[in-house]
Order: sequence, then structure tokens, then C-alpha cells
Amino acid sequence: MPEPLIRPVQPVTVRPAVPVDGAALGDLDRRVWSRLHSVQPEPPAPGAPFFDAAHPPEDLLVAEIQARIAGYIRLVPPTRLPSNDHVRQIQGLAVDTWARGRGVARALLDAACDEARRQGAVRITLRVLGHNTPARRLYESAGFAVEGVLPGEFLLDGMFADDVLMGRSLGPENG
Repeated sequence: MPEPLIRPVQPVTVRPAVPVDGAALGDLDRRVWSRLHSVQPEPPAPGAPFFDAAHPPEDLLVAEIQARIAGYIRLVPPTRLPSNDHVRQIQGLAVDTWARGRGVARALLDAACDEARRQGAVRITLRVLGHNTPARRLYESAGFAVEGVLPGEFLLDGMFADDVLMGRSLGPENG
């Protein structure tokens, strides 16, 4: 009987995004965009800039497997208010289809929490669509808890979708 084929797990590395990542990140967005996770319109056609003044490379961390972009996470202050400066918010997480199930999302979440701490944050938050069960499970397993629900906040393809607000402390008790 032949031995089962075992695919070695490749390590995931996470690094800050740089401007030259824009084309690859735009391609990734077009491949993985879905109403399961996005309230935004479909990403623009190839050639449109991924980064702009409101979404600079400095706000993203990029995951790679063997030097190939596997995903990204956007980490920003939730507002410009000084009284909110102790919080960071995840405003986008995407993992390429070929890289799913390899720990990419978890590596990005862990790196985002580390980066938020480095920036002086003591709390991190995010918003996720109520029907996105896989993402909600991932966030819960990473220590995020539901802190509020805005029922029917979005109308997507003729269906109402809840906006679920999640957050967690970045204190030492949360790794």
C-alpha cells in the first residue's frame, strides 16, 4: 500500500506592506472578494491602484508563504480622536484561496495584535458580518468577543445582514 502524500507545512511570515505590493494585493482582493465578508463594492478592475491616500501601505501587514503573498490585514486607529488613540481596529483581512487552512489568518491576527501593542494600543476591535461564521469562529478563537450587534445594518443582495462588533484587550492576560 503506498504511503499517503504528506504536504509539508510551509512557515508563514508576516511583514509590513510596501508600495510594490499593491498590484499583488489588488489581484488577491479580486480573487477572494465575496458578499460573505464584504460590504464594499467589488474591487476595481486590474490596474487600478490598491493603495491610496486613505489606504496607505503603512496600514497593512502582509503574510507570505515561500515569498508568495498569501494574505493581508489592515490595522488602523478607529477614529482620529485623541481619546480613542489607545485602540486599533482591523479594517480588512484577506487570505488567498490557495493559502487557506495554513494558519495565515491566525498569523496575521497575531501580528496585528503585536503591532497594535507596539503602537501603544491596549485594545483591538473589528467588525464582521453576522453571516460570516468562519471568520467569527476564527476571531473568537483568537480571543475576540462579541461586544455588540447592529441588526440588519447592511442590505446586501436584497438580504439584511447584521454588523457584529468584536474586540479584545491587548493586556498580558491575552497573550
